[in-house]
Amino acid sequence: MKNNRQNEILNIIETASVETQEELREALRARGYNATQATISRDIKQLHLVKERSGGGHYHYARSNRKHNSDVEARLRTIFKESVTSFDVAQNIVVVNTMPGLASAACSALDSMEIDKLVGTLAGDDTAILIMRTNDAAAEFCNEIHNMLN
Repeated sequence: MKNNRQNEILNIIETASVETQEELREALRARGYNATQATISRDIKQLHLVKERSGGGHYHYARSNRKHNSDVEARLRTIFKESVTSFDVAQNIVVVNTMPGLASAACSALDSMEIDKLVGTLAGDDTAILIMRTNDAAAEFCNEIHNMLN
C-alpha cells in the first residue's frame, strides 16, 4: 500500500504542478488513495521531494537531484562521533548535547532512520531531545549511543 501510494505521488508530481500537500492529498484521493496530511508529509520526506520554483513565482514538488546515502547507520555513527559531546536519559527522554549548531543534523539523521521506538526529535542549537516510546527504549538507545561513541 505504502509503495503504491508513493509511486502514485511520483506519477502525480511528474504529470502535474503540485504546490501544496493539500493539492497532493486531493490528487491522491481522486486516484483512490485516502491519506492523511501526516502520511503525505512522511511520504514527501521519504521520497526526498523538494519544492522547485516554477513560472510566475510559484513552487511545485519535484524529485531531488541529490544522491542519498542508503547507509544511514554509518551516517548516524559519523555524525554522532563528530558532534556529540554528552548524553543522558530521563525516563523516556534522551538528551543529547552536541557541538554548537549540530543538534539539527543529529536529529535529521535519526529521523531518517525510522526507528520504531523513537516517537520524535526536537533540536536546538546544541541540544537534541529524543522522545522514546518507553523508559526501557530510552535506556537501550543510550547504550547504543555509548557503543557508537566508543
